[in-house]
Amino acid sequence: MRVYVPTTLNALAQAHAEGSLGQAPLRAYAVTPALREWYLSDDIEELEYAALVRAAQSSLRLLADDAKAPRRRVVVAVDVPDRAVGLQVDIEHEHPAALGAVTLSEPLLLAKAAAVHADADDAEVLDDVAAAAAAVAAADAGDEDARFTVDGAEDHELLWYAIQELPALLP
Repeated sequence: MRVYVPTTLNALAQAHAEGSLGQAPLRAYAVTPALREWYLSDDIEELEYAALVRAAQSSLRLLADDAKAPRRRVVVAVDVPDRAVGLQVDIEHEHPAALGAVTLSEPLLLAKAAAVHADADDAEVLDDVAAAAAAVAAADAGDEDARFTVDGAEDHELLWYAIQELPALLP
């Protein structure tokens, strides 16, 4: 199963140095039954893109918690065995921010990642991602103006990086 692990550039640099995205349990996003129901599509590429976007929104929450991280959303795409993925059915239905969220029960080696998706440098320059990270908590609490700001980060398309390109991406 393809999963999308939200992170930051600082955490990705640490993972690159250590070779692992961290110890289990890890939070990730995937095409879950609840995501399929919400998105109303059978196209797997569209569904995977929806899971990627959910992970990118979760990356904003990590940025909000790490003031020193460059203001760029980062998501690592990894293929994992189905047995390593735990669904969070109740949480997905109760909390909109958890839609597509899964828990990984095995550590993830960065070398096994399929790709890294990250904002381009202009996301930092334009301050859209910084503003979204600052507004994400209010958006989660239901503030519509904050939700508009958070959604503005999605105007920046996440770029695709092969694992061997990581050194050029890292701070």
